[in-house]
Amino acid sequence: RSFEELVGQEHVRRALVNALDSGRIHHAFLFTGTRGVGKTTIARIFAKSLNCEKGVSSKPCSECSACRDIDAGRFVDLLEVDAASRTKVDDTRELLDNVQYAPARGRYKVYLIDEVHMLSTHSFNALLKTLEEPPPHVKFLLATTDPQKLPVTVLSRCLQFHLRRLPLQQIQERLAFISEAEKVEFEPAALRAIARGAEGSMRDALSLLDQVLAFGGGRALESEVRALLGTLDRRHVEAILEALAAKDGAALMGCVQQLDERAPDYDQALGELAAAIQRMALLQAIPDLRAEDEEQDQVLAALAGRFSPEDLQLLYQIAIMTRRDLDFAPDARGGFEMALLRMLAFRPEAPPAADSSAPSGAPRAAPSSARGASPASAPSVKVSTSAARPVIAAVPARPPDLAAPGDWPSIVAAMALQGPAGQLAAHCVLVGRAK
Repeated sequence: RSFEELVGQEHVRRALVNALDSGRIHHAFLFTGTRGVGKTTIARIFAKSLNCEKGVSSKPCSECSACRDIDAGRFVDLLEVDAASRTKVDDTRELLDNVQYAPARGRYKVYLIDEVHMLSTHSFNALLKTLEEPPPHVKFLLATTDPQKLPVTVLSRCLQFHLRRLPLQQIQERLAFISEAEKVEFEPAALRAIARGAEGSMRDALSLLDQVLAFGGGRALESEVRALLGTLDRRHVEAILEALAAKDGAALMGCVQQLDERAPDYDQALGELAAAIQRMALLQAIPDLRAEDEEQDQVLAALAGRFSPEDLQLLYQIAIMTRRDLDFAPDARGGFEMALLRMLAFRPEAPPAADSSAPSGAPRAAPSSARGASPASAPSVKVSTSAARPVIAAVPARPPDLAAPGDWPSIVAAMALQGPAGQLAAHCVLVGRAK
């Protein structure tokens, strides 16, 4: 109910606090961002700061009648409108008819229009006229999840603030604060699972917490949270990663069978698996990384030692790409199984060993073996595969004597090739000379 209690959105809070304390207050503000990140909440706090009986300030008293009425939603000079249900131009004109009149109780008449992008074109035109010549006693606070749908003429007359998704750690800390204040029994891993499921929305996190407490009889335990949300239990994640590390297909399919008995959401299951792989990659790259869950980090760090960095990158890519394609699979379990089998089947090739005979500035290439002799009169081609992409080298049967062993551009220039052959040769790398 005040800017001090606001969680996150520091960049917005700071700008509004400075505007209120300096008295330089614009007539129209636009708050954008995804659901549940605080757009309407910030607008209400701002309205309270404008109309507090103790004066315009970034610290409203929350005790005067104006502050109490705004908190209770009954302040006559704070007009909250849901644009989604009042899209017609007649509704907008009716709303704006009283703009010219002075506030009944407060210092300012504040119009809080939620989901403003839902207004019709004619409604925007009616609103625009008021935004162009606003009375000094009127402030407009607009909120939307889709600012791209607003006319540029409206956008140009508003101070725009974009509210970001809240970080997972910040949501988890706030849930822990609330749970401790309410004397609720909880496990940190359970709150972390709730925070991840909220996807950056504090409102969604609070709703999920209420749902979990109702489901768990006033407790927030990890097993019950995952059962309610349909997410993958950490033990299942660890078992899958263990089977992948051991390259054990039978164990991998056994994990899927045990998982299927719980009727999971396979899209979320892939998300949990991707999150674990991401954490493993971080722990592998930064061994002294601050622990989010010390017990789980120990397990994931041990598993990370059994994969190469390239393995983890490929596993992560497969997991997130399969989430995108899961709707095209014959069934969700089949899509999940194919993702795991793909993780089992594919591994990045080892990087090529450096050729000690090549000059230090020459491109490095993998050794290759010829399959059969090529005619002396025709150019021979050697192909080398690496983890990145195939490297094809076209080597002339009689390279010019003036070319150094690693000077492929000079060889290409001396051959004076034209057309596609010249383009191909120019994009090749010399890996050896035909005997």
